[in-house]
Amino acid sequence: MLRKRLMYSVFLLIGMGLLTSCQAENTSSAGKVKLELFSNKSENVKTFEGLIAEFEKKNPAIDIQLNAPPEADTVLKTRLVKEDMPDMLAIGGNGSYGELANAGIFYDFSKTDLLNQVKPSYLEMINTLSNEQSGTYGIPYSTNANVVIYNKEKFQKYGFDAPKTWSEFTEQLEKVKQAGDVPIYFTLKDAWTGMIPWNSIAGNLQGENFAEKKRKGEASFEKNYSEVADKMLTLLEYGHKNNYGYGYADGNKAFANGDGVFYLQGNWAIPEIQKINPELELGVFPLPVTDQPDQNNLVSGVDVLLTMNKDIEHPEEAKKFLAFMLEEKQSKRYIEEQKAFSALEGVIQEDPVMEGIQDSFKNEQLTGFPDHSYPRAIRPEGIIQEFLISKNKEAFLRKMDREWDKVQNRY
Repeated sequence: MLRKRLMYSVFLLIGMGLLTSCQAENTSSAGKVKLELFSNKSENVKTFEGLIAEFEKKNPAIDIQLNAPPEADTVLKTRLVKEDMPDMLAIGGNGSYGELANAGIFYDFSKTDLLNQVKPSYLEMINTLSNEQSGTYGIPYSTNANVVIYNKEKFQKYGFDAPKTWSEFTEQLEKVKQAGDVPIYFTLKDAWTGMIPWNSIAGNLQGENFAEKKRKGEASFEKNYSEVADKMLTLLEYGHKNNYGYGYADGNKAFANGDGVFYLQGNWAIPEIQKINPELELGVFPLPVTDQPDQNNLVSGVDVLLTMNKDIEHPEEAKKFLAFMLEEKQSKRYIEEQKAFSALEGVIQEDPVMEGIQDSFKNEQLTGFPDHSYPRAIRPEGIIQEFLISKNKEAFLRKMDREWDKVQNRY
């Protein structure tokens, strides 16, 4: 990490020399202050566009330019190397954010009032990710959850209720399979979609403080993840004939058109499915990982946090936009359109589709995303996809340990 921070520091110094020329670019020809908002979520583009239009109507001297490119994480890393960081960012509160925050490129919001309405649990979550720096470098905005989405019409056809245990869920999967229907519509052509069930299972079975213990040599994938791997393979038995032939967009379309009874995704997939088929009735429940209902927690994390470049030319205008986004009206609109949950106190998701997970939030029966604490450089999604194809559990767990250790020993 030290080497990485030194590299960033060098790039920052080089970038200072470019600042003067960049200043001209930050003011549009119409005399407006121009600010770039970089987003790594394609799903929220229309929502952001609407919110930006409202802000600009009230603040005609500020021009917010939304940039949500494909392969956004790769684009962001490339821009970091080129010392061309955006003015503001709306990105996930995950390991990538932690690496960027620890590199010291984001603004410290800890002495502003922009954090006043944020729930403490989500502030703690992102501060843990940036634990090499004191301060708070992101504003948790919306939260998400890994869920089992189900087709209500098919659910009723089979006479199902939301399962509370692993045994109940696998019994339902078997019943659907025997009926000749597709139990789970997997989209493993996109390796990241395998992380949805992985995180749901591991978040409940890996044990407390796995990442910390792993770094100290007190835990390992071989010791702690055997049951996680077994249950991933069990779920795979209930997919369709071409689990690796379809990606996320394909899966949304197929599920919207009636293929599959269950869809293992995040809540963010719901508006995408409803865009394709607004008439489809959906429900959700947490994946029941064990046979003890009180031990089955919903995996939830910071889906979008707002932050800004610490070297931004127009910080006051940017903070004005962030404050606008944090107002209850805008936060409510965001979670309603995105079927998400707010990180702000008093802003509640009331969509009936989410009824099946409301108790998990109400009772704080939650756990974080395990992979957010993995070193990003190990690229777990690719290794897990490889495992699901080979089904060689022992080799897979050894590889996870080896890749983690390799990255840890690098710094």
